[in-house]
Amino acid sequence: MSPLNLQGAGLGLRRELLSALEAQVPSVIDFFEISPENWIDLGGALGRRLRPFTERYPFVCHGLSLSLGGPAALNEVLLRKTKAFMDLHDIALFTEHLSYCSDDGHLYDLLPIPFTCEAVTYVAARIRRAQDILERKIAIENASFYVMADIAEMDEASFINAVLEEADCLLHLDVNNVYVNSINHQFDASAFIHAMPAQRVVYMHTAGHYQEAPDLLVDTHGADVVEPVWALLDQAYRHAGTLPTLLERDFNIPPLSQLVGEVERIAALQRSHQSEKSVSHGEHRVHRDNEVRRDGRLVAQRAKTIGCREY
Repeated sequence: MSPLNLQGAGLGLRRELLSALEAQVPSVIDFFEISPENWIDLGGALGRRLRPFTERYPFVCHGLSLSLGGPAALNEVLLRKTKAFMDLHDIALFTEHLSYCSDDGHLYDLLPIPFTCEAVTYVAARIRRAQDILERKIAIENASFYVMADIAEMDEASFINAVLEEADCLLHLDVNNVYVNSINHQFDASAFIHAMPAQRVVYMHTAGHYQEAPDLLVDTHGADVVEPVWALLDQAYRHAGTLPTLLERDFNIPPLSQLVGEVERIAALQRSHQSEKSVSHGEHRVHRDNEVRRDGRLVAQRAKTIGCREY
């Protein structure tokens, strides 16, 4: 279980799905995710429809526009609004992309931060400030990107690790983004997963993407999850544990029943790992019991040999 009292498989609470979810929330859905920017200032009937969900289910706030790596001043007004919103709805976890999306205006896309030591220091300071305002540790998400800056001094995995250490924050591991980047930039996705510090991972995403060419994938969140991404999620669970995992679907949204099928697959994979863990713990306990019994016999034999009392 996540240290944030969040577990299981979740789904993004999209407005397109509200009516179906109000009628009945499928039992496989353990939690929901929302982007606070889309709800903070939303009033009226639509705004009121959120409250029944946050009263019944755990939620995660997944930010879109904080621009942690951007040159503009950190948006502290947005952060304070986000904190008030999270406090109101009793939401513990805030996550945001390790990227930037503003430069004298909103860019409407998530752009990569140069992987440099200077950027580590700069971004970590902004994350620490965000955590101070939110009064929560935040989880940074590994973002998809399509061009790497020529001034890079390290690879993406090293950059993420350095930021996590410098900022003392958490990691939101997006498995689809790992896969997309591994194809576009030709690196080993499995090695990347295992390079992430398991003790800092608290939350995961899986999603679909669009294949533009054999060597170019576009992170759209607009299609079903493909088999290689499911396999990578399996590896992520083996590395970091069966942490709460969200099915991310933002475009080409199908009927709820179709999305539930993918959420069920997340839950099934989690159950499989939990069963393996239980069996492994059981075998370890039997091994330890046998060792204790064997050690006890040795102690008894030694006691008889030297004429001591057994304890």
